[in-house]
Amino acid sequence: MASTSDIRNGVVMKIDGQLWAVIEFQHVKPGKGGAFVRTKIKNVLSGKVVDRTFNAGAKIETANVDRRDYTYSYNDGQDFVFMDNDTYEQLSVTDKVVGDAKNYMLENQPVTIALHEDAPLYVELPASVILEITYTEPGLQGDRSTGGTKPATVETGHEIQVPLFLEQGTKVKVDTRTGDYLGRVSD
Repeated sequence: MASTSDIRNGVVMKIDGQLWAVIEFQHVKPGKGGAFVRTKIKNVLSGKVVDRTFNAGAKIETANVDRRDYTYSYNDGQDFVFMDNDTYEQLSVTDKVVGDAKNYMLENQPVTIALHEDAPLYVELPASVILEITYTEPGLQGDRSTGGTKPATVETGHEIQVPLFLEQGTKVKVDTRTGDYLGRVSD
């Protein structure tokens, strides 16, 4: 058992028999009344996000979550297969657990997988990845400063919004949390 002072981003708690990961937290001490901790937590299995408030000093049950480094190997049609960097064992993870991470994963990409009792909970990617644009409409000459965007398909098959001047074959940096274009990458 832990107390509310142990709540941090990334901590996984057991609430009503379900696992919840802390996304945001804020310790609040109002001028009148007792202190409390305001949190935004995400259900690890369903992905549902809720706000929850805990009184300061309340006991919470934390779950033992093991984060290990893996390398994405391939998709076998149903599951995504990852290789443990230490033991070289393979781990199959369902599409539901991988979630939106599949939009930014390339073969041989390092990832972190959170495991609870040897069951994969979720896949964490680096904050940004470099992907090549495989298809986009041609840009207009002179459209370099207008700030407009257009859809572009990257090599994973996912579509993102990029500036008008980018062309097919350009490598771009993409934020894996939001899917936003972060910039061009020169070879």
